[in-house]
Amino acid sequence: MEEPGQLKRAFIDATAGAASGAVSRTVTSPLDVIKIRFQVQLEPVFSRGLPSKDLYGKSKYTGMLQATKDIFREEGLRGFWRGNVPALLMVMPYTAIQFTVLHALKTFAAGSSKTEDHIHLSPYLSYVSGSLAGCAATVGSYPFDLVRTILASQGEPKVYPNMRSAFVDIVKNRGFRGLYAGLTPTLVEIVPYAGLQFGTYDTFKRWTMVWNRYRSPNASQGDDTPSSFQLFVCGLAAGTCAKLVCHPLDVVKKRFQIEGLPRHPRYGARVEHRAYTNMYDAIRRILRTEGWPGLYKGIVPSIIKAAPAGAVTFVAYEFTSDWLRSTLT
Repeated sequence: MEEPGQLKRAFIDATAGAASGAVSRTVTSPLDVIKIRFQVQLEPVFSRGLPSKDLYGKSKYTGMLQATKDIFREEGLRGFWRGNVPALLMVMPYTAIQFTVLHALKTFAAGSSKTEDHIHLSPYLSYVSGSLAGCAATVGSYPFDLVRTILASQGEPKVYPNMRSAFVDIVKNRGFRGLYAGLTPTLVEIVPYAGLQFGTYDTFKRWTMVWNRYRSPNASQGDDTPSSFQLFVCGLAAGTCAKLVCHPLDVVKKRFQIEGLPRHPRYGARVEHRAYTNMYDAIRRILRTEGWPGLYKGIVPSIIKAAPAGAVTFVAYEFTSDWLRSTLT
């Protein structure tokens, strides 16, 4: 197949990235909403081993199944897709920028724009390329991520009826800098997260190709290409590894994003405005009041979500990219 030019290649990467991100985010939105509810809940889920057991009352959400039932009972099925519009507005430019920058960096490192040449890059270059691509995508789409978190965490009754009202109130009360609240821990998180996700994906994909060659030693060159199921498994493993390492920073980010957000008392204590002075102070306070489990609140739905999200994203990207290449070349 003829390799497209640089401009056409950038269009393919951006379009495929946006499409894959939109599909992945919509499919996994219910798990993301449950994860956010746990992350912004100040009350500890487990009281064992806490230094200050009487600081907070009983937590509203105590388990994934219980949280699912409560959200469905109080907010209906639509509650699981709360904030999905800003999530799509966030994830589409995010994945478009991410895959475009990633391909450009790999092209620079490999000296070739051909995708098949990129698989031979060292794992270190894959990690670095993924991290830089993740940083660029985060800065470009962050305000939508913040609004998505706020809408998904507010519960019933709603504080903000729609995305526009949330944007207006944030700018009015926090200024334009408020749209980037929590950006520091996000960038600190995205470097290892994106690096691990893309680096491990490339590593697993490379191992799969070696396995395919080992399984069919007489096959012609090119027959070692991973199947759709193998790509799905590679993406699933990559997403799981990245989330396990980086989840605590995601919790800290969510706390900064919802600072000062008024919520109904049934959702428990709220994160007061300027509750944390910086990322390190937030980690210290969470450890002091909620213990180590506090940094891993929402880890179960997060992992359950991260695995299929990573898998769906990579598979959708590969298929969309291949389809666009065949159509445009």
